[in-house]
Amino acid sequence: MALKGLDMITNKDNVGLLNVVLVILAVASVGCAVSEKTPSSGLVVEASSNEQQPLTDANSVSSASDEPDKGLADDEFDLLDEELTKRMVEVADPLEPLNRMMYGINDILYFWVAKPIAQVYRDVAPQPIRIGIRNFFNNLTTPIRFVNCHLQGKVKSADRELERFLINTTSGILGFGDPARDKMGLEPVEEDLGQTLAVHGFGNGLYIVLPLLGPSTLRDTVGFVGDQFLNPARYVEPLEVSIGISGVKVTNEGSFHIGEYEDFKSAAIDPYVAMRQAYIQYRKKQIQE
Repeated sequence: MALKGLDMITNKDNVGLLNVVLVILAVASVGCAVSEKTPSSGLVVEASSNEQQPLTDANSVSSASDEPDKGLADDEFDLLDEELTKRMVEVADPLEPLNRMMYGINDILYFWVAKPIAQVYRDVAPQPIRIGIRNFFNNLTTPIRFVNCHLQGKVKSADRELERFLINTTSGILGFGDPARDKMGLEPVEEDLGQTLAVHGFGNGLYIVLPLLGPSTLRDTVGFVGDQFLNPARYVEPLEVSIGISGVKVTNEGSFHIGEYEDFKSAAIDPYVAMRQAYIQYRKKQIQE
């Protein structure tokens, strides 16, 4: 495309050449502006994979015209800048120094505590048992998903969660089995209060790295706390038993994902920034589904 554009302007007068150069510089400046806005500045920026299409279209217009109109190029530049702005998703990270420190603490706890425990647990508990325990906890937290489905107006999803709960609690023996999915094709619904708040117009707020729990946002942290009121395990007494139950859930789930964090970290130039980006993109996808 670029070579064709150069061939078309080779025999034009200096004015036409100057106008083409101005158009190219204008398009190039957009790419610089996008690339310079990196997460290290305190913002996470997520851009659609289709953002390159407007750039291609702008280049096509400039090369196809015998005498490019600078006014038209300026209009295209404004539209392109406006489109890119609409597609960007940002999260404020004013607590980055504190968040980085907490990320480092969580990193140490993972390698020295969580991972060794999960490895021993995985070696001791056969996979069918671990799957059953995961099913049990998923069934136990049905109220969280059921209520949030209704809060988001997803009545059919709420009905599916209720149906899954009834089938798995009975035929699945207290939820250790998942016949609702395995035999009836009823897939579980992933909804929480953080997603509900997003659906009703609440933004991410600032980015937060929570002790032990990892990446979150102000909105998702509020949602997490609110969801705990619907978690039956939180009402088990004494408190130590309730905490122990939560520990089993976390350890059991972690046993399925040993090594994933290491791969993620080794592939990232800055693991903190990569984790922040991955979390924001993951939550955005969940909210949109």
